[in-house]
Amino acid sequence: MNRRTTTLSASVALVAALALTGCSSSSEASEDGKPALKVSGAFMPQPVMDMAGGFLTIKNDSGTADKLTSVTSAISDDVTIHETKNQKMQQVKSFDIPANGELKLARGGSHIMFMELKKKPKQGEKVSIELHFEKSDPIKVDLPVEAANHNPQQH
Repeated sequence: MNRRTTTLSASVALVAALALTGCSSSSEASEDGKPALKVSGAFMPQPVMDMAGGFLTIKNDSGTADKLTSVTSAISDDVTIHETKNQKMQQVKSFDIPANGELKLARGGSHIMFMELKKKPKQGEKVSIELHFEKSDPIKVDLPVEAANHNPQQH
């Protein structure tokens, strides 16, 4: 297998092995009309290579749409957001968060990708990230690290 196939296979396996658990953070609606965003279900599977995926749901309880534009974390200098279409992953510049709707980053679909990890977190640890938006203030979230093979429960 060549490196690209190996990396792609590992990424697909990583995405397929993820679980929904997590903590909750919120951004209150401000007087200046910024969207009211709340994060739930955040998690990261324990990485098996030097990359990892991150998953969460961002709920927008306001009448103003927003966009997730980037994610930063001390664990990697190369954190990107990806969508999966036709079983292919591709990096995107942003994700829409509809007014009175939600953005779901879940296995087999849109997700956060952490490349060239500075350290591999273990199950039970937490990885801190910061979500950046077009309109809203950044939100800090801790991703609980789950087992690499943990199967998410569908709700």
